Amino acid sequence: MILSLFRSPPKKSATLKAERSYEVAGRVLPLRVMENPRATRLTLRIDAGGKGLRMTVPPGMPAREIDKFLTRHEGWIETRIAKMPDQPKVRPGVKIPVRGVPHLIVHEPAKRGTVRQENGADGPKLIVYGDRPHLARRVGDFLKREAKRDLEMLVARHTTTVGRRAKVIRLKDTKSRWGSCTSDGTLSFSWRIMMAPPPIIDYLVAHEVAHLKEMNHGPKFWKLCGELCPDTERCKAWLKRNGGALQAIDFS
Repeated sequence: MILSLFRSPPKKSATLKAERSYEVAGRVLPLRVMENPRATRLTLRIDAGGKGLRMTVPPGMPAREIDKFLTRHEGWIETRIAKMPDQPKVRPGVKIPVRGVPHLIVHEPAKRGTVRQENGADGPKLIVYGDRPHLARRVGDFLKREAKRDLEMLVARHTTTVGRRAKVIRLKDTKSRWGSCTSDGTLSFSWRIMMAPPPIIDYLVAHEVAHLKEMNHGPKFWKLCGELCPDTERCKAWLKRNGGALQAIDFS
């Protein structure tokens, strides 16, 4: 059993029916159609950052019915995609947040090293060394290292409070959820959370640690989550409102 933040994980019994492109709102997006034997109707989801579309359909659903469904909901899709944030690419001269604070990316190719934080007179910076093609990846690796340190510390604190132990902590780059907890005590987090302010990071960890004791989203779970993170409601709303922009940043 797995519980995840905000969205349920894909059903394991789903199988890929088709994968193609779909043009909408001036974008050409990948469309994945998954057959699920437990599905009784067609459902459509937009990936974080508007990077793609996913449909779940009952087995044997004719392609023409899928096309009709997309046509009927084209207006809704266009509206949602238009509201999605742009997909800024990590490059010199742009700013990305680190623990909620914008940092200017400065490239110094002549020097050897990885990434260094610097607080200058003109604001915080991320100094990135090495060849230009590796810059975005190095910034992502920097965030992963920072996430590992912060998340492990917060997990240790919250698991001590609830009296449960995390089996292992994993960092991922998931597109549909920020964290998850399995029944065997495996906690997974998106390393992109390191771009959010510290209270949001703390809330995410509190949410998943609470699942170690309450494997549901019932009243007892939310009570425990609120005890671990008193600002749960505000943090949950912030992540729902701003999470898409963090997911949209391109580190490739």
